[in-house]
Amino acid sequence: MHYSGSVYRPPSEAHSLIVQCTLGCSHNKCAFCIMYKEKRFSINPLEQVLGDLAEARAYYPRIERIFLADGDALVLPMDYLLAVLDFIRDSFPECERVSAYATAKALMRKSDGDLETLRAHGLALVYVGLESGNEALLAKYDKGVTAEEIIAQSLRAKAAGMTLSITAINGMGGKEQSERHALDTAAALSRIKADFVAMLTLRVYSGTPLHDWIERGELTMLGPRELAMENRVILQHIDSDGSVFRSNHASNYLPLKGTLNRDRDALIAQIDKALAGEVRFRRAVELGL
Repeated sequence: MHYSGSVYRPPSEAHSLIVQCTLGCSHNKCAFCIMYKEKRFSINPLEQVLGDLAEARAYYPRIERIFLADGDALVLPMDYLLAVLDFIRDSFPECERVSAYATAKALMRKSDGDLETLRAHGLALVYVGLESGNEALLAKYDKGVTAEEIIAQSLRAKAAGMTLSITAINGMGGKEQSERHALDTAAALSRIKADFVAMLTLRVYSGTPLHDWIERGELTMLGPRELAMENRVILQHIDSDGSVFRSNHASNYLPLKGTLNRDRDALIAQIDKALAGEVRFRRAVELGL
């Protein structure tokens, strides 16, 4: 199979067949991200992708999940996506889920009918990055879309019948904007009511604008306790009944998992135990920092 450069996928796709339909990310400007900096965005030939799928079919007797990489496969034209989805449906009858990252911009390029058609042909789950519900922060980080646009496009994906996983990032506002970031993110998540809510932690990489801001003293990173307190504010103010909540990514100092709103009090209690010293925060070395 063809793989170019580093391949990224959500944690829940650990056991999925990953097929590179695109290389990189069509936006690739977010101030915190280095995932696709070594790649110029391009679309892999359809024949290559179908060939990779055929090779996987010949090699693996059972494939239950398939993830369409790289950063935003939903930018692909409808005829390309449908050809891939139909090949999967015909060649992998045991496949339970096809998923992909979906940027708000990519979703905007698809009509409601397009999204419904993609769902009917097997695209079951999309991962959308909210990052923050605060408009000023999204502009600062050059997300390329507003929180309102992300909310609207997420709701369109849900209306089309797709399972929706939303990511947000603890610490994006630094110490300076922590509370505003938490409150606005909780408000946005409450409006979206995604099937899955995944909280990541802001990480700093050299060569990014974020790194430069920190060097210049424009943003002060949060420590483990401050990140936990920010997460506590989000949990206190989020209303997203039935959403599976996860803060157990490799970047998180305090792993949390539960279902909203049912487990809200239990999740907050876990945070309080950590703040009281009864539960240990993961060390930076454990996070690979």
